Amino acid sequence: MSKAPTSTEVPAKPVRSRRVASGAAATKPPKAAAKTPANRAERTAERRAAIVEAALDEFIARGFTATRLDDVARRAGVAKGTIYLHFKDKESMFEELIRTAIVPLVGRMQSPPPLGGTVRDAIESFAFAFVQEIASTRRGDIVRLIVAEGPRFPVIADFYYREVVSRGLAGMRALIELGIGRGEIQHKNLARFPQIMVAPALIAVIWQSLFARHAPLDAIEMFRVHLDLIFGERRTT
Repeated sequence: MSKAPTSTEVPAKPVRSRRVASGAAATKPPKAAAKTPANRAERTAERRAAIVEAALDEFIARGFTATRLDDVARRAGVAKGTIYLHFKDKESMFEELIRTAIVPLVGRMQSPPPLGGTVRDAIESFAFAFVQEIASTRRGDIVRLIVAEGPRFPVIADFYYREVVSRGLAGMRALIELGIGRGEIQHKNLARFPQIMVAPALIAVIWQSLFARHAPLDAIEMFRVHLDLIFGERRTT
């Protein structure tokens, strides 16, 4: 006579059911990779750069007054509302152009001459960089817009003076004073008027937009002659 199973005995689970379950799990599609903060930051930066580039195109084509945010958004390929995620208005967008396109060059001018270099070398380096990176490119149009429309938009003119002009003059004055102290510059009063040293930069920008088609200007050679008047002609060996 066989014994009945006691209540403590647990029937074994069929092996087949475990295989089916594990097989079902194996056929599950993998989850998509989560979007990382770095990727989002990169896309945000790219979108902002596209808006700034489109704004530059519109400002050059239409001028500051006539440029509309709708046109900037259309050119950048974004919704108008997207612009407000980055800039509060047209003025702040123009300020970003100044900050990214011109301010870095002014910052380089504030550095002292390299060890063993002359003050003239440092100023020549700045002058050539300005001609190549500003006067001869679309960045020069930003300066021209300031000259043309700054009087009607004092907020923009004030920002440009604070971020570019005042810092540039301070850096140039420091270089002039160093040149006077080293005996490279004989005219001590030049430190009172650093605008004289950078005057050819503004001439180059304005000439390029108004008269270059009539009489092309060699801005780099003009700078060399200007510096010869201040430092004396370079000796040739």
